Amino acid sequence: MENPWIYIGLFVLIGVIIPIVPLAASAILAPHKPNPIKQSTYECGMETVGDNWVQFKSQYYIFALAFLIFDVETVFLFPWALALNVTPLFVAAEGVIFILILLAGLYFVWQKRMLEWV
Repeated sequence: MENPWIYIGLFVLIGVIIPIVPLAASAILAPHKPNPIKQSTYECGMETVGDNWVQFKSQYYIFALAFLIFDVETVFLFPWALALNVTPLFVAAEGVIFILILLAGLYFVWQKRMLEWV
């Protein structure tokens, strides 16, 4: 019988090699021709006029995060809904609890008026 640690070591070795090989290849093969235009702060695009600090409402980020959370949780609910007829009753109860947690989060976000795009 083989040692099961061999598979873990092989997995770690491949997990280290896969990102290092492309980075090393690009460092070796990439052309290095620096010039003042390439090393300027705004290599592509137009130079800014005036102050480049713009205040941005954090509510947009909260709106995006709330959308992302509910979107990802919907992805988790889809396989559960497909396998609902072959799973035991406690799995259905756990799914209902999960949906209730989602609804509580939606209620909280709605009460804080974070879903208004103003």
